[in-house]
Amino acid sequence: MSETMSVKDDAPDRAERVTAPGSVGGSRALALLLVITGAAGVLASWIITIDKFELLKDPNFQPGCSINPVVACGSIMKSEQAEVFGFPNPMLGLVTYGIVICVGMSLLAGARFPRWYWLTFNAGTLFGVGFCTWLMIQSLYHINALCLWCCLAWTVTLLMFWYVTSFNIRHGFLPAPRWAKGFLEDFTWALPVMHIGVIAMLILTRWGADLWA
Repeated sequence: MSETMSVKDDAPDRAERVTAPGSVGGSRALALLLVITGAAGVLASWIITIDKFELLKDPNFQPGCSINPVVACGSIMKSEQAEVFGFPNPMLGLVTYGIVICVGMSLLAGARFPRWYWLTFNAGTLFGVGFCTWLMIQSLYHINALCLWCCLAWTVTLLMFWYVTSFNIRHGFLPAPRWAKGFLEDFTWALPVMHIGVIAMLILTRWGADLWA
């Protein structure tokens, strides 16, 4: 009898933990986007990390994505900017993009997260966009070379940021006017498209036909 009572008493606690007030789950589309973009980020980080190790063993090693003087991953890997925190940047990507995959898989499994979790996740994607933007500027105007795998990482990071930001605004976790929420309901896709388009234009303006030379 006491065991039965104990089970009954514990049931509301477990239900409260699962459906805590203010907890929100993401849509299947958002979950899949996080899994796919996270996996693409891990792939890009993994390949760059492997090539970096090869370059450390053999200074004359040429990564497969070094196509011409402009599209030259080797030049990026040899730069100081490639080790901002004292270790190769892609090693950070292996961890952070892996976290994104975990969040996406959790959402697919039906997980619901509180406001602070979504905002923390959003802050992480904002850091990612800021870091990628800095790396892009360094690549275009200081290192004078472009890495295709880096471009993939920039792209997926922008997608993560804009869709997670849209999610937080539409659910009231971030303050925004009503018209912005209405816009994001149908046109979230326009923000990353414009952002990526600006980057593409900067790349074309910087190098033009030399990209294919």
